[in-house]
Formats: sequence, C-alpha cells, structure tokens
Amino acid sequence: MWIIVAIICAALAAILYKYVFRTSGPNPFDIDTREPLKPLVTQKKEKNKVLKQGFLASKVPEKLDAIVIGSGIGGLGVAVLLAKVGKRVLVLEQHDRAGGCCHTFTEKGFEFDVGIHYIGDLLEHKPFRCMLDQLTNGQLQWEPLDNPFDQVVLGPPGNRRTYPIYSGRNRFPDELKKLFPGEEAAIDEYMRLVKVWSGHNIWFLGLLKLIPVPLAKFLVYTGLANRLSFFFRMASRSVTEVVNELTKNNDLRVIFSYIFGTYGNMPKEASFSMHSLMVCHYLTGAWYPIGGASEIAYHMIPIVEKAGGAVLVRAPVNRILFNDNKEAIGVSVMKGQEEIHVHAPMVISNAGIFNTYQRLLPKELQDMPAIQKQLGMMKNGAGGLSIFLGLTGTKEDLGLKADNYWIFTEHNMDELVETYLKGNREESAKSVPILFVASPSAKDPTWEDRSPGKSTLSLVSFANYEWFEEWKDDKVTNRGTDYKELKQIFCDSILEVVMSVFPKITRDKVEFIEAGTPITNTHYIGAPKGEIYGADHGTARFSAECNATVRPQTPLKNLYLTGQDVFVCGFAGALAGALTCGSVILNRNLHLDAIALAKKTKRVDTKKLK
Repeated sequence: MWIIVAIICAALAAILYKYVFRTSGPNPFDIDTREPLKPLVTQKKEKNKVLKQGFLASKVPEKLDAIVIGSGIGGLGVAVLLAKVGKRVLVLEQHDRAGGCCHTFTEKGFEFDVGIHYIGDLLEHKPFRCMLDQLTNGQLQWEPLDNPFDQVVLGPPGNRRTYPIYSGRNRFPDELKKLFPGEEAAIDEYMRLVKVWSGHNIWFLGLLKLIPVPLAKFLVYTGLANRLSFFFRMASRSVTEVVNELTKNNDLRVIFSYIFGTYGNMPKEASFSMHSLMVCHYLTGAWYPIGGASEIAYHMIPIVEKAGGAVLVRAPVNRILFNDNKEAIGVSVMKGQEEIHVHAPMVISNAGIFNTYQRLLPKELQDMPAIQKQLGMMKNGAGGLSIFLGLTGTKEDLGLKADNYWIFTEHNMDELVETYLKGNREESAKSVPILFVASPSAKDPTWEDRSPGKSTLSLVSFANYEWFEEWKDDKVTNRGTDYKELKQIFCDSILEVVMSVFPKITRDKVEFIEAGTPITNTHYIGAPKGEIYGADHGTARFSAECNATVRPQTPLKNLYLTGQDVFVCGFAGALAGALTCGSVILNRNLHLDAIALAKKTKRVDTKKLK
C-alpha cells in the first residue's frame, strides 16, 4: 500500500517539476535589454505620436502572430513578452489613448492619472522590478514615496486619530508597537500570518494555472491543493474573522484591515489570503512612476512596434471571430458603422472575463457549459468613484507630500460600508465612509517643471453602479441635470472631508473638480459594472477550484485571457496575469525566468560598481 502511495507521489512530483521548470519555449528574459536612460519626453505632441495612434485598416501589420484586446498593463505586458521573442502582435484599444488604467488625461492644464497611485515591491534587482525594467528596456524610472507612505485617519473632526504606516519588514511592525503598546503579541502574530499566507505560498496559485487541466482538477478534488498551499487552505477566512481574533482594539483592527480599499471588498467579505498579498506588496516600500503614469505605456509600445507589431486606439472590438471548429481566428473592429475583420492565429483578451465571455463571444459559444462554469465562479467587483481635483499652489503651499491618506469616518468599517452601499444614493453621497487621497503632483519629481504652481489630488472611493445606471446610454459629455447634481453632491461632501484633513486646501484654491462614476469607468476603461479592480476579490475568488478553472487558456482553442481576472487585481496583479498568460503561450515558466534574470543583472551591476 505504502509503495503504491510513494509511487503516485513520486509521479505527481515529477509532473509538477516538469511544469514548474519547463523551458522548451523561447525566453523573453534571456538577455538584459536595458538601454542607457534617455531624456524624459514632456511634450504631449511627441508622446501622443506613440500613445494615440488611431486605428485604420491600412495600419494593421501583415502576418500577425497574435491580437491583444485592450492596452492596459495586462494586455501591453503580454504583447511585449511576445514581441521580445519575435512575435508580431497587434494591440487594439477602444479608448482614444493607450494604457488602460495607466493612462492620463489633461483638463484645464492639470494632468491626472486614473489608476496608478502607488506600486510596491520595486527594490532594485528584485524580480518584479527586473521584469518592469525589461518590459520598458530600462526607460521607466520610479520615485520612492515618503516613509510613512500611508496615513490612516479615523473618526470625525472632533475625535480624529491619525496613524502613520511605515514600510520596512521590521519597521512596519515596530512602529505599530509604538502606537499600540500592549498589542505586541497581536502585531507579531499578524505579521506571521501575513507572510505565511502570501509570500511563501502564492507560487502555487500560478502553478495551478500552468499545469494541465486534468492535473489541476486532480489536485483540487483530492484536496492536495489545499494541503500543499497554505494560501488556498486559508483563503475562505475573511479579514474581519482573522483580525478580530487577534485583538480587541478597534483602531488596531482598522490598521490591520485598512488596505482593503486597494482591492475593493469590505473586510468581512475579503479573503485574508488576498489581503496578505497587498500587505506584503508594500512591506519594502512604495513608488510612483517618474513623469506620470502614461510613461508606462509610452515605453512599452515601441518594443511591440520594433518586432513588427502595433498598438492602435479608437479600435473597439465588437466580437471575436471563430471558424467552424470553434477556434479563434481574429476579431471584428468597428470603424464607424463598418466592421473590419482582422485575422491572427491567436487572440488574447485583456478586456476582462465578463466582457470577453458575455459580450465578445457568439451566443452559442457563450452557452458552452465550460464558459458558464467560469462565469458562475466570478462576479463583478465593486464600482469605483473617482474625483479629480486641480489646485492652485505648490505642494508646499498646500501641505501635500509624497504619501497617501486613507480616511475612515470611524472604526466599524464593515457596518459603515454596508450601510453606505445599501443606502439611498443622495443620502449616501453626503456621507462617504472611506476615502483614498493621493497627490500625483507631489509624488512626481518632474511635476513642478512641467506644471509650475499647480497641484493635483486623486480621490477614490466606491459607489453602486445601480445609482448611475439610468444614465448609462446617454452621451458621456451630456448626461443631464440630475446626473450632474448627484455628482455634485459627492464632490461637495468629499471636498469637505479633504479640507478638514488638509487645512491649507481651501475652496478658493480649487481650479478644477470633476467626478468619475461607475458609468464613467464603463465608457473609458470598458468596465461592465464600473469596477476598477476587475472581478470581485471576495473569498470565493481564491478557492483552489476557481483558480484552477479560470486560467489563461480558455475552453476555446486559440483564445486566451490575460490581466487582473487571470491572477489578482492592481498593476502588479495584472502584470502577473500577463506573465502567466505568456508562460502558457510560450510553454515556459516566465516567472522563474524573471527571477533568474534578476539574479544575473544584480551580479553584473554589482561588478560594475566595484
């Protein structure tokens, strides 16, 4: 009996080893492609030549190897990976500029980013930093935020408490212990759980998406996936459940939980495994792209073009084309009232699982049991609310720093958020319980030269899609008086909160204010329910079965998924989705290739310094 078990275990280990260390395909991280740093391009006309190349049939390259739908980091990421091994890739973007949530826009002289607020895990020569260096040929530079990088503000003005959050694997818990004397044991246990549940076990999440489906199902249904990965074993436990067991201090519970705003689920619905990923992501610090978020796409697109591909905007894909064998063979792009068919042997969708399966597939393929099973495992994430504030004055004039503020009306976060989302929209708009505040202008060292005497704030919260749904079919620039009045209520109440926390910001300093609602997100970034983090990140999303089922390879041949919905949300999560998708397509583990190149470049750079 034990001999049979041993043989089965050995065979399983051999198969897993094969897929973990498989190297049969071409390696986009084979050589270090960093180039000497070029001067920052600040002229918008020059940048727009790269970021705003409009779609025309005559611009479509011949003999394409792949088509990517969507130019967010998940789409551009996989396009660059393929381009680096000589593949000719066409990236199609429905918006008028490339970048997805990495794009910027300008109003009344103020440049605003829409989704890049701070990125973690970017220490030199670490795999994530190495990967980004290679995907931009070393041209994308990063500025560290202040330390503390986050400030958590609790309570009303009369009883407001502010807690600084420091980066540093030791400094983060050490500073918390100074703020919460007597809670040392709780803080130590929190750190232990965070590290065990994420960093030491996240590799298995990727592995389940790389190995063959039958093997993945075997690991799931035998319970081996949970036994082999603490991440999956504990994924069903909520943040609230875990945190409440650690301490009875209500403010410390908020500090342990506050970062839920980076993935969009209130603590009682959020998986502590997912939460742990975000905490670990910022343990070594936080960074912002020098020159603004548009620098990301700006330095990736030329790599796609050099390999013979293109990134074209104003190119809304209205359907994916299939042959009689249910194999993806291209896409249909709407150019005015005309459909233009573009063919390629492979289609990769960064449009999200819901758009891909529910909007871009023919009805008979949507109804396939395998497609419906994946859709049944996922649900739409929370709708995002963004307010963009343009201010007169420098960061010094306005008391702004290179950090972020997380503002909560009180410590009972679950109750506050639930009441807010279930409330009447006009009443809820007057009392937003959670608000993220960041100043892109204060984080970017090039800002003052580019926009002297001006500053910006990006304010982010959540809002129900249903509150705004009645206006979804109206023209985006003319949605009526009622819509504008509702947005104004949100703007006024949120501005009052901002001015109470930042006393140097007064109404006379406000030159520009505009709100982006969930239906704004639908229009500009194609989010079906206005979500900013893709599919919901609740506990169900992180079961072993869900992660083994929703993978880059779809049930339809030659159709792949990339981005947030393949892995997890955010910039790093979407890029991990691209890396996983690229691994499947190129038949090698690109995660390990990035790690290997990071070690190699560290050795080379260290020798240069000697």
